[in-house]
Amino acid sequence: MSLAGNLRTMDLPEVLQWIASARKTGTLHIERRSVTKKICFQGGGIYTSWSNDPRETLGQILVRERLITEEQLFKALLSIEQKGGMLGLLLIADGTVGEEDLRRVLKIKAEESIYDLFLWPEGKFEFKDGETAGDDLIPIDLEVTSAIMEGVRRVDEWGRIRTVFPSQDVSFTLTRGVPADVTDPTARRLLELAGSGLTLAALSLELRRSEFETAELAFRLHGKGLLAVVAPRSPGTKAESDPVGIVQSLLAEGAQRLGEHRFELALQAYEQALTLDRLNQNAKKGLVATIEARDRERTVKKVPLDKVPRMTMDMASLTRQNFDPQEGFVLSRVNGMWDVGSILKLCPMNESDVLLIFARLLERKVIELD
Repeated sequence: MSLAGNLRTMDLPEVLQWIASARKTGTLHIERRSVTKKICFQGGGIYTSWSNDPRETLGQILVRERLITEEQLFKALLSIEQKGGMLGLLLIADGTVGEEDLRRVLKIKAEESIYDLFLWPEGKFEFKDGETAGDDLIPIDLEVTSAIMEGVRRVDEWGRIRTVFPSQDVSFTLTRGVPADVTDPTARRLLELAGSGLTLAALSLELRRSEFETAELAFRLHGKGLLAVVAPRSPGTKAESDPVGIVQSLLAEGAQRLGEHRFELALQAYEQALTLDRLNQNAKKGLVATIEARDRERTVKKVPLDKVPRMTMDMASLTRQNFDPQEGFVLSRVNGMWDVGSILKLCPMNESDVLLIFARLLERKVIELD
C-alpha cells in the first residue's frame, strides 16, 4: 500500500508514524520547489536518506567538517569523472579521510537531511511501498520516535528564531566585529560572512549547513549581542527563497549561452551560480568549458583563411620537432601554394581543430603566413 499527499494537510510526524506503525519497507519521496529528498525505511525504521540539496552532499559536509579542503574535493571529483568510483571510497583509498570519520559524516549527512524536512511548511510526498535503498547509501538505523522528537524540538526552536529573523532574507551588521573570545570556527566564519552583508539564505549555502542550523547559530550570536538584524530586502528574490532552484536555472542558462557562443553571458551565469554554491562542480566545469571555448574561438579568428602558410624550418630541423599525427597531416599539406582555406578543405578534421593547429604552428614558429 502506498501513500501520497502534501505536508500542508498531513504533516511529517503523521507520515512517519504511519510508516513506522505499519512496519513498512519502502521509500518516502518528498519534493519542495527544486529540492528532492528520499527517506528509506526497513521494517518501519529509518534506514537511510538521500537529498539533492547542495548543502547536503557528502563532499560539502566533508569540507564543512574540515576533513578535506575545497581543492582536495575538486581534484577527487575530477578523478571520479575521469575514472569512475565513489567519493568516499576514493578519499579512504588515498588516505585523505579515515573510515571512521567517513561513517560519522555520512550519518550526519543522512540525519540532517531528515531533520530539515520537519521545517518544510509544504511539499508533495509519496511513499513507494517496497522500494529499497541503493547500495551506495550508508545505513543509519535511526528510530522514527527519536527523529520525531528532534524534529519537534527544531520546530519549537524555529518558532522562537522566527520572532527575531522573520525570513531567510534578513541580513546583519556586526556590533563588535569578530571578538577574540569567539573561538568556535563556524561561529567566527558566520560573523565574518554576516559582516559582508550576506542574507541568512546565502549564509546557509556558504557555511554548507541547513537553514535551521545556520539560523540557530546566528540566533545564539544575536542573543549575545554580536549581531544586529537589518530589515529584509524586498521580499523573496528567487535566489534567496529557492537557492537550489536558482543554481539549476543559472546552470541551464550558462549551458544555453555557451551553445550560442555568447561566452560573456555564459560566464556571468556560471559565476552567479558559484556565488550561491561555491563548490558546485557543474558550475566550475561550465566556467572552464566556457573559457576554453572563448579562447579557442579567439585563437581561431587569428588565422586568416586567405593567407598562404610557408615552412620556416629546413627538413633537418623539422625532424627534431615533436608533432602529433594531426599536426603532421596538416604540415604535409603546406606546399607554399595553397592558402589556409584550401588546406582546410583537404583535411578530414574539424575546421576549428585545423585552425588551432595552424595557430600552434605559428606560435612555435614552424610556419609563417604570406
